[in-house]
Amino acid sequence: MERVFAMNDSDDIVKEFLVESGENLDRLDRDLITLEKNPNDREILASIFRTIHTIKGTSGFLAFNQLGAVTHVGESLLGRLRDGQLDLDREITNALLAMVDAVRQMLASIEASGGEGERDDSGLISRLTGLQKAPEAPAETPAESEVAPVPESSSATAALPSSVAPSSMGDILMQRAGVTPAEVLLAAEKQKDGDPRHMGEILVEQGVARSADVVEALHLQQAARGQSASDSTIRLDVSLLDQLMNLVGELVLARNQILQFANSTEESGLVATSQRLNLITTELQEGVMKTRMQPIGNIWSKFPRTVRDLALDCGKQVRVEMEGKETELDKTLIEAIKDPLTHLVRNAVDHGIERPEVRQAAGKDPEGRLSLRAFHEGGQVNIEISDDGAGLDQDRIRNKALQKGLISADQAGRLTDHEIVNLVFLPGFSTAEKVTNVSGRGVGMDVVKTHIEKIGGTVDLQSKPGQGVMVRMKIPLTLAIIPALIVTSAGERYAVPQVNLLELVGLEVGAERKGIEMIHGAPVYRLRGRLLPLVYLNRELAGGAKAPDAASAAPAVSAAKTDLLDFAKARLAHEQWLGRLRQVLDGSITMTVEQAGSPTQCALGKWLYGSGLKDYGSIPEISQVEAAHKRFHELVREVVALKAKGDTVAGEHAFTGVGPASRKVVELLTTVERKVLACQAVNIVVLEADGRQFGLVVDEINDTEEIVVKPLSKHLKNISVYAGATIMGDGKVALILDVIGLAQRASLLTEGRERILGEEVQATAEGAHGKQQLVLFTGRGGARMAVPLNLLARLENIPGAQVERSGNQWVTQYRGQILPLIRVSHALEERRQRPPTDDVLSLPTTAMLQVLVLENEHQSFGLVVNQILDIVESTLQPQSPATRAGVLHSSVIAERVTELLDVPALLRAGEAYEPAVADPAES
Repeated sequence: MERVFAMNDSDDIVKEFLVESGENLDRLDRDLITLEKNPNDREILASIFRTIHTIKGTSGFLAFNQLGAVTHVGESLLGRLRDGQLDLDREITNALLAMVDAVRQMLASIEASGGEGERDDSGLISRLTGLQKAPEAPAETPAESEVAPVPESSSATAALPSSVAPSSMGDILMQRAGVTPAEVLLAAEKQKDGDPRHMGEILVEQGVARSADVVEALHLQQAARGQSASDSTIRLDVSLLDQLMNLVGELVLARNQILQFANSTEESGLVATSQRLNLITTELQEGVMKTRMQPIGNIWSKFPRTVRDLALDCGKQVRVEMEGKETELDKTLIEAIKDPLTHLVRNAVDHGIERPEVRQAAGKDPEGRLSLRAFHEGGQVNIEISDDGAGLDQDRIRNKALQKGLISADQAGRLTDHEIVNLVFLPGFSTAEKVTNVSGRGVGMDVVKTHIEKIGGTVDLQSKPGQGVMVRMKIPLTLAIIPALIVTSAGERYAVPQVNLLELVGLEVGAERKGIEMIHGAPVYRLRGRLLPLVYLNRELAGGAKAPDAASAAPAVSAAKTDLLDFAKARLAHEQWLGRLRQVLDGSITMTVEQAGSPTQCALGKWLYGSGLKDYGSIPEISQVEAAHKRFHELVREVVALKAKGDTVAGEHAFTGVGPASRKVVELLTTVERKVLACQAVNIVVLEADGRQFGLVVDEINDTEEIVVKPLSKHLKNISVYAGATIMGDGKVALILDVIGLAQRASLLTEGRERILGEEVQATAEGAHGKQQLVLFTGRGGARMAVPLNLLARLENIPGAQVERSGNQWVTQYRGQILPLIRVSHALEERRQRPPTDDVLSLPTTAMLQVLVLENEHQSFGLVVNQILDIVESTLQPQSPATRAGVLHSSVIAERVTELLDVPALLRAGEAYEPAVADPAES
């Protein structure tokens, strides 16, 4: 009868047993696979024996009899292997792995219900017994000895090889327990011959020492050694880490709110305190996130066993190579990628690697290679799964996709090699001829892609015929706190994850009419010679599915909106009214009530009642301008009328209200001008979704910041364009956009849209080879310069007030780090006199500095420039040699002579000579 252990009786003991046994079983899988390849490795065999011995002994203490019976017969078989009575072969390895699986199942049952479950392991026990091939009974093990062994968990040395410090234990027992040197040497000889027990256990079993003496010796060893390895680590419940991470997220939100408030005040004490809080919060956030990090090797460790079993079933020979097992990921992501990785590994063995005879016929090693590689790059984790198999048959994939109706014949003719092999990610796609327990059902690769994209990652496949396949995944380090770009659309703020962000494009008033085109009713923008499909965020979120017409593709295209008010002239006119009325009251000039004008006849009134209110009525201040403007003209007419009546006192009194009314109009006009021009200009956020780029048109681009991701409620989870929500610094909620969902809603990822743009995109792609992407900008005197785009990390506008001086170095606090700033016009050797020393030592106070954040050999610095012009793609052909240090050569780029900068030399020059700026406009 099965005995169900009462979990509440000794809960801690059972939990500790389950945790340690689970870790030991994972190691057993790896060790058995390694031992199969190296049967003479006595150290691994001894380690396997000790692990099974420990599980057997503890299961007997906890009265898990079935578990004890299985491990007992397994231990007996391992004992014969250890003693050299048997040689390890594939059959024995298979039986031992089956024993490990049975133990794992029983442990899972114990964890779930407290008992081993209704099982019949007699077949497994008979199989293990039959493989021993000897009638003798198994040698007596320490657990079966009449003398109780020393518990392994009571000693720090239990986790160490017995050869590390046997003399230490022997010396203590010789001094305190009367054990002779000959008895210690005898025990050491047994260990050398392969006895897995520790020195104390052997001496107790020989009867020359008591268990109490050994326990006392262990305590003395631990005290002399100080803190043991087991004392340096603790076990924590994952839910506690989740709770701690949530609290850190709330702290980050509070930090953002305090920083926003501190930036709006001039209180130096608050600013300094908020900066200190920012630093501490960042360090705490990084520390807590590290506690959730786990090496990817935790899930890779199971793959050698998976590959071995599957290779045997398929009649193949496969070895597994791993690189970057120590690469760490958030625990949540580790769990999320476990199944997709397993599927890719099984696919590589089943579909990719050929049978040994086929490989030999192709001149390959009969043993195939499956490589797993992980590394950090660009704030993400890159995972590569590759094999050296036959690769993918592109013709077969194309024909299968046509047969299943997944693509049209027209599309099939236009697909590139890379696009053909990535058809395997389409739902329902499979090239398997028959359904097996591994493949052929058409379910798998599309699920892999979906799972990876759900966690903000991307997946790509590359194949070379006869050489193999590589699947590359890019996934974020964590999902709890992510960097995001904050944008505004229709007065609401939204967060765009930076993992999808490529670049930002701003079109000034009028420039969009030249750059934005309509192709078959779809708006596109020509970005450096290629077509970029455009998505208008306000239209998509408003549910507008129909494509905009040519007249409304961009806010500035309509004729009404190009006829704008001259805001500067309107403000000046209102400021002049005060002087004119003053002259009327003084009698210097005369004015009739009709000459005082009406709110509909002046320039501002004509614009307001012509196109202003109609086109920009959604701007809240526009109605305030209308009301303030009416009130202003009422006061002007009142002053003129009172003067005409000769009531100078009443006119003077009315005049006191004209000034505030005029200032109110001017203030509102300034606000309206900024918002109207923002609507007139076009802000394009270039994003990438599912390997395709598109431009998201928004009203405003605000800033970048780290946001805490909050899940959506169940009522909003089905809305595909949102991935979550976050709380901004002012306490308001901003929704996080799902870039892939947004692209799908805008029909960017559908067959129709791809067919519309296919020919145009193909035409613009020609001739792109051999070119290099460059960032163009100007320095002192408008000199045009460029640096390679691959060195650029970010483009920033940094307020001059945030620039500090550290010694002779310009610095600024940037994203939790201190960023050195180098002014390009001062770092380069000029052909004229350098600025005076006073200018060198000064700091900017009010100007906004345009900065290129560059990375050179893992070192980041900011390059302060006069104006950032564009990002272009050009073939670099040196036209003339450099005329000053810090310049590689001069070329003609975009029909203008441009200097290509030597970034390493520029960095060295900036460190040797660090300037400052009094007037950034001259840089």
